[in-house]
Amino acid sequence: MKTVKIGKYNVGDLNHCFIIAEIGINHNGDINLAKKLIKMAHDLGTDAVKFQKRTIDVVYSKHELEMERPNPFGNTNGDLKRGLEFGYEEYKVIDEYCKSLSILWFASCWDEASVDFIEQFNPPCHKISSACLTDDNLIKYIKSKGRPILLATGMSTQEEIDHAVEILGQDNLVLMHCTSTYPSCEAELNLNVIPNFMKRYNCPIGYSGHEKGVFPSVLAASLGACAVERHITTDRTLWGSDHPASLEPDGLRRLVRDIRLLNTIKGDGKKVVYESEKPIIKKLRRK
Repeated sequence: MKTVKIGKYNVGDLNHCFIIAEIGINHNGDINLAKKLIKMAHDLGTDAVKFQKRTIDVVYSKHELEMERPNPFGNTNGDLKRGLEFGYEEYKVIDEYCKSLSILWFASCWDEASVDFIEQFNPPCHKISSACLTDDNLIKYIKSKGRPILLATGMSTQEEIDHAVEILGQDNLVLMHCTSTYPSCEAELNLNVIPNFMKRYNCPIGYSGHEKGVFPSVLAASLGACAVERHITTDRTLWGSDHPASLEPDGLRRLVRDIRLLNTIKGDGKKVVYESEKPIIKKLRRK
């Protein structure tokens, strides 16, 4: 199977699922909470953490920013978006802290200026969010940086995905199956897309989940997803749009544990009689 080198990991190697803890905006604008989430991801065995980066006045219209929306930072949607956005000093702390823990970090950038901003930290890869899959100019700009790319496919048609993949090419690409609702209901997870993508594309296929619970993400890995991304939080009841679809520490611990057990459980596919079974043969078989 084709692999994509991200840091020290060969994503696509079925012996190791690349597990990403999406912090996104669940830091709630607090660098100390961000560090706590990084530490949680590291201690529980994930391979990378991911953030989101936006140039607010580019990504959102003036009308959207002026909409009334009471929040901890003020009374408008703009107050909220600006309050959640980290700048250079915060990302410098994030970069240094992740390096001290030897955990990878990267971001999904929603505009070209944000790509340039994240580039100064020499990220191991870039993530293209589902919301940006149809932004040809942004996709081309990210591709021009020459780094591995993870492409999320939520709220996208097959034709739109094919078009984005044609622009990006299938080298250095990890395609992430995704449903863009927070949280996603079971009937809309459609995990059989994963093996279908594996047949359709010549690149590693992953899964970005927004469901409640752990089981669907483990099932995605068992179906062949070589990268699994989940939002994380310290507490799903915290204010913010993404916390309800996120895993708390115990959920993340179980996710990592169960995915790491998959290869052992699946075995090599060769039917044998195990040494541990031989005493049972003597005990139970009459002939």
